[in-house]
Amino acid sequence: MAFLAPLLYCFSLLHVLVEAQPYQNITLGSSLSSLDSKTAWISNSGDFSFGFSMVGGNLYVGVRYEKIPNKPLVWTANRDMPAPTGSTVELTKNGSLIIKDVKGNLFFEIGGSSDGSIITHAAMLDTGNLVLQSSSASEFKWQSFDSPTDTILPTQKLALDYKLYAPFTATNLSTGRYYIVMQSDGNFVSYTEILEPTYASNTYGTKGRLVFDESGKLSIFQWENNKTVQLNPVDQIPSPSKDFYIRGTIDLDGIFRLYSYPRGRNNYTSNTWSIIWATQQYSACNMKGICGMNSYCTNKTSNSDFDCLCLQPGYSYVDAENRFLGCKLNFPMPDCRRYRAENYVLHTISNVNWNGGAYSELSVDESTCMQSCLDDCSCLVAVYGSSKCSKKRMPLRNSEPGIDGVKALFKVPRDNNSLLLPPYLPNITHNDRSKQSRFGVGGIVLLGISVSLILIFIVETVTLIRIKRRIPHRSEEEEGLLQPEMQLTRFSYKELEKVSRGFKEKLGSGSFGTVYKGMMLSAYGQNPIAVKQLDKFMENGDKEFQTEVSVIGRTHHKNLVQLLGFCNEDSHRLLVYEYMEQGCLSSFLFGSIRPDWNQRVRIAFGIAKGLMYLHEECGTQIIHCDIKPENVLLDGNFIPKISDFGLAKLLRHDQTKTNTDIRGTRGYVAPEWFRKMAITVKVDVYSYGVMLLEIICCRKNVELNMKDEPTAILVDWAYDCFISQQLEMLVEHDEDAKSDMKKVRKMVMVALWCIQEDPSLRPTMKKVTQMLEGAVDIAIPPNPSSFISSME
Repeated sequence: MAFLAPLLYCFSLLHVLVEAQPYQNITLGSSLSSLDSKTAWISNSGDFSFGFSMVGGNLYVGVRYEKIPNKPLVWTANRDMPAPTGSTVELTKNGSLIIKDVKGNLFFEIGGSSDGSIITHAAMLDTGNLVLQSSSASEFKWQSFDSPTDTILPTQKLALDYKLYAPFTATNLSTGRYYIVMQSDGNFVSYTEILEPTYASNTYGTKGRLVFDESGKLSIFQWENNKTVQLNPVDQIPSPSKDFYIRGTIDLDGIFRLYSYPRGRNNYTSNTWSIIWATQQYSACNMKGICGMNSYCTNKTSNSDFDCLCLQPGYSYVDAENRFLGCKLNFPMPDCRRYRAENYVLHTISNVNWNGGAYSELSVDESTCMQSCLDDCSCLVAVYGSSKCSKKRMPLRNSEPGIDGVKALFKVPRDNNSLLLPPYLPNITHNDRSKQSRFGVGGIVLLGISVSLILIFIVETVTLIRIKRRIPHRSEEEEGLLQPEMQLTRFSYKELEKVSRGFKEKLGSGSFGTVYKGMMLSAYGQNPIAVKQLDKFMENGDKEFQTEVSVIGRTHHKNLVQLLGFCNEDSHRLLVYEYMEQGCLSSFLFGSIRPDWNQRVRIAFGIAKGLMYLHEECGTQIIHCDIKPENVLLDGNFIPKISDFGLAKLLRHDQTKTNTDIRGTRGYVAPEWFRKMAITVKVDVYSYGVMLLEIICCRKNVELNMKDEPTAILVDWAYDCFISQQLEMLVEHDEDAKSDMKKVRKMVMVALWCIQEDPSLRPTMKKVTQMLEGAVDIAIPPNPSSFISSME
């Protein structure tokens, strides 16, 4: 094996020589416009280019194949933040790549020098690597190869523990739910649904790194024993490899594949990408989590061909263009206060089950199982087999197809059957009188529908014209609400009073106001919205209103609630948000039924991602100041979204801390608020740590009515359980969590680091997400109160 070391050195030298190829400098101050599709920075060979790409109506900036039809992207700078129409990208004088909107406002920034050295130019290399270079240094100061998105190219190294994330959908390139990582233990591993490992390409059991050479060989080099393990067979690599483009991509289904495409195309019969190797070779339906929630997997004609299906009737795809995302209910969840079994019916699917989610198991016959589910408001699905009835919570996850003798019984409303099933048409005798009757009734119905549609069209058109023509006189204060980068609708009070039906349906109360449900008419029908009405008598109400509009109006992240518009008319202050079907996290966690463990893990991770965006990725750094379960909302897919920014604090670009009055909610407020210390983003980290413990344990942080006094204060009890190695007590009645104690321990350790009394000991939210992902090791946390003890 000793001969491999010189070969590896030669490979490294070859990599350097390849990257040292001649290239045309891109000078500082150069720019590209999205309005001119022909402009791009092209490599010397013409194989790759850097510029704007329109995918599914979203505008992305990235590296792409220049000579292949449709110019597929291999690296995307702004995958989670599509650029506004009319944007430009510029290489600034200080060596950063920035995206500006049509008005010249900074939208996104990448690149730059990490060590403070001066960048003199950029270049698009023939390897597909976009680089920023300094004339005084041989190495690149920044390169796209160091931060891949979903694809790696020959000569590109996948750094240890760096992840390739699949896109969210075929037309939405944002970070999806699958990733693959070269782990420090020597395994090349795919994960689904964040934090849930599903399969590895192999188990090598020793530290190594992933090597992707020019010939298309994908290997793991184990430096501890000087050994190379090749992943893809040599006979599957096209020859000669120089005549093909080769790439490795993690696809929508979570499978990492190597593809080839003929460069010249004239001498080849195929002009499409060919799969030459994949990490997953067996039936895709055997992959845990391959289909999203409330769906099940079915194999087609071959092991690699599969589909994700919805329960029918009653369910439809979240996104018909990407069936992997799962299915949603087409009817409202049963209201248990008015639930009646006779209003529902059961449908059956054979040979399908879902892992976990069972809250009740009975040993009964099938008819008793069916009646038990019908009588139970909480039961939407029951799985029956071998004389056992498992009543399951929604959503359903991780389908198991092909299980003989198992039936899935799912419940749908009886009154909605006309909407869920093809319409029932009674038999009609064909005589003149019946024809006349059919014409009369049908004509009246059609006429009524036509008139209704015309009236709706007229009302909607008039409303749109009124909105467009209305140009109200705005005060300087009102003008300050709308920043150039915001795209918010200004509503009148009468409009919001109408769509909320006089503010009748109350959803809940938040800081300074009450939230009501409304229905907004659009071109796609009626869509629910949430209208927050600020209390007129609340002190600082105007300040809270202005803060919320200015803060959330400029944010763009899937884990932050979306602000649609506002009303600032006379004494009326209202905010219009997207409607969140599942309500707030506190109701979800502290209800009568304990939520699914894996679902709670995903929610905790999503909140962490949202806070990381506010602290580190947003154009203006934002401290939320009031993180708690009541201020986290859940959409129809149980994706968490941070809300209620009324107490938020914005930091200038040159600020890392601020002084302000105490803000937040008792139990979640960081200790430094009470010590007259400067406030940083670490106050949100503290609040997140408290909330993370609540998510783990499904209980509030303080429960003074508990019989066992040591357990009353959750943060103290959690540390005691950790030190005494009795963490199972925190999840005592949660079988799913108890079977996953390794993850429970990791999450508790993260929470204990977050609630350290000393702010400097708390991790950043970026570090928190890395610890939750398993990308970095977690040290044993000290006693959270040790900072106070050392001061006394």
